[in-house]
Amino acid sequence: MLSEEQLVKRSLQGDLQAFEELVLGYQSKVYALTYRYMGNEEDAYDMFQETFIKAYRSLPTFKGQSSFGTWIYRIASNVCLDELRRRKRRIPTLSLDEPATTLDGNELEVEIADTSYSIDILYEQKELSSSIQEVLDQMKKEHKTAIILRDILDLSYEEMAKVMGCSMGTVKSRLSRARNILKEKLLQRELLP
Repeated sequence: MLSEEQLVKRSLQGDLQAFEELVLGYQSKVYALTYRYMGNEEDAYDMFQETFIKAYRSLPTFKGQSSFGTWIYRIASNVCLDELRRRKRRIPTLSLDEPATTLDGNELEVEIADTSYSIDILYEQKELSSSIQEVLDQMKKEHKTAIILRDILDLSYEEMAKVMGCSMGTVKSRLSRARNILKEKLLQRELLP
C-alpha cells in the first residue's frame, strides 16, 4: 500500500489510479463537508464532484506544506462558499410558509410531503439534524466552517488553521463562539435537555 505522499507524486505524474486512491480515502469526509455547507444531497454531490475536479486540475500547485486532506478540505470549503455566494446574488430566498404566485397572479399553497418515518426516535433525530443544519446555514461562514471542520470532520486545530487560513488562537475562538451560538439556538428551540 502506497503512502499518501507517494500517491500524490504518482498523481502528479499522470497516474489516474493513484488519484483515484486519494479520492477514495477522502470521499466520505469531503461529502460530509459539502453536505453540511449545502444542506441537501443533490447540491452536496455536485460540490463533491467539483471539489475533486478542481483538486485534480490544481494538483500541480500542491506543495505538500500541509497534508493532502487539509488541502482538499480547503478546496471543498472554497467551492461550497463560492457556490453559496453565487446563489445569494442570483436567487431570491423563498419562504415555504408564503403562498407561491403563478405567472397570471394566482396564489397556490405550497405543500411539502412528509417522507420521514413514523418512528418517534427517527423523527427526533431528523428534527435535530434539520435544526442543526438550519442553525449552521444562519451562521457566519467562519463559524460554520469551524463547526464543520472540528465537530463533523474531526480535524485538529492545526489542520483547521491551515484550512481556514488563520492562527490556532483564532480557530479556537471561532469554534468556541460557534458552539455557543449553536447551543443557544438549539436550547431556544427546546432541542437540548
